[in-house]
Amino acid sequence: MSGAKPNVVFIAIDDQNDWVGAFGGHPMAKTPHLDRLAARGTAFLNAHCNAPICNPSRSSLMLGLRPTTTGIYGLAPWFRTVPEWSGRVTLPQHFKEQGYRTLSAGKVYHGGSGGPEKRKLEFDVWGPDGGVGARPGKKLVGPTPMGNNPLVDWGVFPHRDEDKGDYKVADWAIRQLKDAPKDQPFFLAAGFFLPHVPCYATQQWFDLYPDDDTVLPLVKEDDRADTPRFSWYLHWSLPEPRLKWLREQKQWRNLVRSYLACTSFVDAQVGRVMAALDEAGLAENTIVVVWGDHGWHLGEKGISGKNTLWDDGTRVPLIFAGPGVAKGGRVMQPADLLDIYPTLIGLCGLDGRGDLDGLSLVPQLKDPAAKRDRPAITTHNPGNHGIRGERWRYIRYADGSEELYDHQNDPNEWTNLAERPEHAAVIAEHRKWLPENEHPPVPGSAQRVLSYDPDKDEAVWEGTTVRRGDPIPQ
Repeated sequence: MSGAKPNVVFIAIDDQNDWVGAFGGHPMAKTPHLDRLAARGTAFLNAHCNAPICNPSRSSLMLGLRPTTTGIYGLAPWFRTVPEWSGRVTLPQHFKEQGYRTLSAGKVYHGGSGGPEKRKLEFDVWGPDGGVGARPGKKLVGPTPMGNNPLVDWGVFPHRDEDKGDYKVADWAIRQLKDAPKDQPFFLAAGFFLPHVPCYATQQWFDLYPDDDTVLPLVKEDDRADTPRFSWYLHWSLPEPRLKWLREQKQWRNLVRSYLACTSFVDAQVGRVMAALDEAGLAENTIVVVWGDHGWHLGEKGISGKNTLWDDGTRVPLIFAGPGVAKGGRVMQPADLLDIYPTLIGLCGLDGRGDLDGLSLVPQLKDPAAKRDRPAITTHNPGNHGIRGERWRYIRYADGSEELYDHQNDPNEWTNLAERPEHAAVIAEHRKWLPENEHPPVPGSAQRVLSYDPDKDEAVWEGTTVRRGDPIPQ
């Protein structure tokens, strides 16, 4: 196999924020297998999604295009139903067209990897869709002020790890590695559902974390006092409950422990797949990339869930390991998830493409200190953008309001510096990276903020007009 193209194992973890040991997001996070993978490869400690919600984030990564290029900003549509992108060559499709055997299971795209009609252009072999797996007889958590959505549930109940969708996805991936043909390189995609809600854990994972308030993340009680009101419009009606409700119902600790427990469970599934890769004798010629599709709040900024442009909503784990990747690398330069597409092309020596919005991370994979030419850029609906450099986070909303955070001195983003004149030059530098010529939402693109009228100072949100003076649901 000398000189053969390297294989690719492509692992997605749904709703996984930076609560992974190697990324330092939570001091108690127990993720030995991901930490081991980071040690034998390179971890991007300042990596960010291009949209802080599943469908546009995954579509952006797989298409190699920003949401502002595609017009896909929300939980719909599937990009193949959009005429402009129906024939677009995706990341796995590019590998397939260049001789790779492509395989997929679990949540790779939003809503699973889809049926054969969705996958036939990209994958030769399809495994289980994964998902939640075992569920309790009835919900463990009662209705929230936003309703009684079945996804909004968490906790521990009697069941087996083997009954979880993610365990079955790992089982399938292990079988594929054992049976991998020796005469053809492969691209194997495995998408894990947890720690997405409902995040149910078996007792062994729950018991890894203390049943006391030491497990809770640090929060600032008046943290939203200096943030623009427009930030609320991005996640106003989502079913994820506010911190206020979590405290009142004594569910905050339970949610945090459940999230950490599910993170550790998924870490174990990644470990099982990596062990199978070693046992099959494939590790030395296989590129492994692990990524989360967006961040997740667990009380920070007064909310739980995603859909924000703060670091808690955008920062994700991103790890590369394998041939051509420095061992033990730690990169503080900003990175985008859409950089994965050109990076894998470069690492595997495939034909290049000139129509990708991402930048190859190969320079940083060879030298973790190598500088990058631009910041990470996250978009959440037209006009709302987060610009993340090595030190600063700048946010601009559709109504023109702004935030600026100095991560060197304020890693929790507790102090908005946007209105301080001494930072005018920093803001001006970051404004230069705001996307131009934003693609309007494609038909069916489910959104939160559809338009903003600066003269009236109001947003039209899901068919309803909202103004600054309107009350915010708690």
